Formats: sequence, structure tokens, C-alpha cells
Amino acid sequence: MKYITFRRIVSSSLFVSYAALHATALSLNDAIEVLKTQNLEIKAASLDAQSAQRDLKIAQGHSYGSLDFTQTASRSNDALSAFGFKLTSREVEAADFGIKDLNYPGYQNFHQSKLTYSLPLYTGGKLSGYEKIAAQMEKIKQLDTASVTAEKIYQTRKSYYDMALIEDSITHMSLILNNITALEKTVSAMITEGYAKKVDLLEVQAKKANVIRTLQELKNNQKLTLHFLSFLLNQNITKITLPNLQSLQTNISEADVMASNLDLQKASSGLEIRAQMIDVATASYLPQIGAFGEASTADDTFLGDFGKHKAYTIGARLSWNLFNGNIDNQTLEKARIEHLKSKTQTELAKKGISLQYDQIRTEIQNDDFQIQSLTKELELSEAIYRNYEGRYREHLASMSDVLIKHSGQIEKILALQNIKNQRNERIFALEKLTAGAQQ
Repeated sequence: MKYITFRRIVSSSLFVSYAALHATALSLNDAIEVLKTQNLEIKAASLDAQSAQRDLKIAQGHSYGSLDFTQTASRSNDALSAFGFKLTSREVEAADFGIKDLNYPGYQNFHQSKLTYSLPLYTGGKLSGYEKIAAQMEKIKQLDTASVTAEKIYQTRKSYYDMALIEDSITHMSLILNNITALEKTVSAMITEGYAKKVDLLEVQAKKANVIRTLQELKNNQKLTLHFLSFLLNQNITKITLPNLQSLQTNISEADVMASNLDLQKASSGLEIRAQMIDVATASYLPQIGAFGEASTADDTFLGDFGKHKAYTIGARLSWNLFNGNIDNQTLEKARIEHLKSKTQTELAKKGISLQYDQIRTEIQNDDFQIQSLTKELELSEAIYRNYEGRYREHLASMSDVLIKHSGQIEKILALQNIKNQRNERIFALEKLTAGAQQ
């Protein structure tokens, strides 16, 4: 109880400290710590793991046998029962062997208290096999919890970097809005002086409205991302510390993935379970040996003459099924087939994870190339826009030409955001493949 109380105090203090942190801005590392303790899906998965731990304790408990207490209270004038009651209570007298007393006894009360202990001595490896299976099931549930945690960390990290990308896009779009606002003022002045047409101003204002709409969409995406973070962390998040977009790099090797991948660890545990099922099936061919001990007392009153009426029994029992219609053989063969199938699936999983690693790595390299290319294209589109804006002032280009180049800027910004977001997702996916090593 002291330990539980201590944990509650620590958990409560952590929650308070995180709540205070939220009043300013929540960093990514702090968010992950909150996630591990507050996320509801992680809590549910953790409870599954605790349940599996109890299953293991149950399997272990069968090896310790069982101790049972039985209290019997009876009243009968059945000839066999009445005589048996007296005999069990050690109260049979010579007069009880009379014909009349044997055939037509009076009502007899019977109270028996019995304590019985039975212990399995040899089960052909069946109990130990089930215990090992339960241990592997507990491990799988723990890996499931780790897998859920890894997925939620992935979603949290992605949300943080999404927010950073959105903020970066807002900065670029705000600059574009400032530029087009300046252009709007220039065109208005030129119309006043008779150097521009009103339709030019309408085109600029339409494009400005489009930029404002794009900015609003980005800001709405910020709000949606904060709502999603609040859901993940199971508390209201209003402000976060944005991560550095340039810091997201990865040096994960294929060896790291193969050594710590959670799915491969689960497959390995599944393979071990199938191997144990073969041992359990083999145990059906072997005898089962158990021991038992019993202590009892009986009287016509409850616990009457307890010392005089005590009785003890000890013994052992062997049972051996010799034939059951070939069921044991078929069960064993099925266990072997399932083990072979599980082994094949494990090998397939290894190859699949290796392929997934290679694909993600190649895609990240391609994203890096596209980001470099799009960054240069954005710089060029900005320069071209400036050039056409100047040409418009000199009446060498139409407003439509200027706005086409302006649209090219926006397209490059959004394309760059999308490819950066795609690269981040792939890096997070690669990290998730090694979730066991991260946690």
C-alpha cells in the first residue's frame, strides 16, 4: 500500500508539473513523457500485458498442486449410509451388527471435515510446456504495448514536425501576401495615374484572396494538429515548442532494424510457442503421475471427539492413456505443421522487414534530391516573379504574366512543404521499425 501511494504521489506530481509546462509551451520530449503515462490506448495495452502476466502466474500455480477443505453434513437412515457413517466415525459397536440394526437403522447424523492436498509429480512436460507458453504470451503482450507506444510516439513526433512545416509555410505565404499587397498598392497608384487598367487590380485582388485563403487553411491545420495532440496526450494542448526541421536525420542501419524490430520479436515468441505446443502434444503419449494426502475427522456432531476420530491417507496415482482413436498422433502432427508454418512466416517477416527498410531508405534519398531541386526552383521562381513585377511597372509584361509567375511561387512552396512532410513521415517510419531500441 505504501508503494501504491508513493506511485500515486509521483504520478500526480508529474501531472501537475506537465500541466504547469503546458501553460508556456510543451516540448517534444516532454510531450512523449506525457504520452507514455496519459495516452488511453497505451494504458489499455498495458492492462492487456498485466492480464497476460496473471495468466503466467496461473500456469505456474498448477505445478504447486491444490489444497482443498471439505465439510460434509448429512442425516440418513439408509442402511449402507448409516453404517458407513458410524464406521467412518469409528463408532461401530457389536450391537450394530444385529440383523435389525443393520437393515433398519435409525436416523444417523454425520459430520465430516476433510483436508486434501494433491500434487502433480510428472506430467510428461505438459505443465512446464504450458508455463513456457504463458511466459511467451506475456512477452508478446508486452511487445504489443511497446508497439502501441511506438505508434503513438510516431504520431506525436509527426504532429510536432507537421506544425513546424506549417509554420514554415505560413512564413513563406505571409511574405507572398506582403508582396502581393505591395503590388496591389502599386497597381492602384498606377490606375490613378492612368498607367494601369482596373482589370489588373481585380486580378491582383483575386490572387490576394487566394493567398489569404491558403493562409487560413494552414492556420486551420495548426488548430487541427493541436486538437490531435490533445487527443494523443489526453489533455488540452494549446502551445508547443516547434522542433528544428533541419535536425531530423537518421543513421539507422539495417542491422539495427533486424535486431530490435518489435514484429520480429513477436514472431520469434510465436515460433517458441509453436515449439512448446509440440512438447505439450508429445506429453499425451506419456503417463501422468500425481501424489495426494488427506486428513479427516468424522462424528455425529460437528468436530465431536476430534482427536479420537482422526484419519489420514496418503497415496500416488498413475494414469496412462493407451488409445484414444489416434487423436494424440493427429494432434502432434498438427503441432508440427503449425510450427513449420510459423517458422516459414518468421523467415518471411524478416525478408519483408528488410525489403521495407530498403524501400524507405531509397524513398528518403529520393525525397532529399527533390527537396534540393525544389528549393532551387523556389529561389528561381521568386527571382522570376521579381523580374516580371519590374517588367510590369515598365509596361513590358501584363498583369496576367506577373500573376502566373506568382502562382508558380505558391505551387513551389506547397510542393516543397508536401515533399518535406513526406520525408519526415518516412524517417519516422524508419524509426518505428526500431521501436524496441528507442524505448
